[in-house]
Amino acid sequence: MHLSGDADAVAVDRDHRVCAAIEALPDPATMHAWVSRFALLADPTRLTLLLCIHEVGEICVSDLALAAGLKDSTTSQALRLLRAQNLVSAHRDGRVVRYRLADPVVVDLLDRIHTGEAAPLGAAAITPGAARGSHRGASPR
Repeated sequence: MHLSGDADAVAVDRDHRVCAAIEALPDPATMHAWVSRFALLADPTRLTLLLCIHEVGEICVSDLALAAGLKDSTTSQALRLLRAQNLVSAHRDGRVVRYRLADPVVVDLLDRIHTGEAAPLGAAAITPGAARGSHRGASPR
């Protein structure tokens, strides 16, 4: 049995669940990094772009915009933010800049979405690519 830390301490945590929960919390810097990642993933435009990049491995802005149904300028703006937060990286291939996923944690999350380990929250949720057929494996990551 443990006591809470305040002056009017009361006996709590008979089965150590509170202690286990507290120990599972990351340090503030790690928590901030997680919050930043999830905030970026919470935007439908950015998540769409990340899912498209995840599917094909790497892609240029104009192809990505076409695949996501977005304007090139909207795509570029979202990619700038994702790049600034190190979720994607870019490399020049001649005159073309190609983007790829750079954050292994995000890659793992997107892998789980595609394999079904992260179940959809609603019955109507559709796995990206399912409606138009998946091209997974068509090009290496």
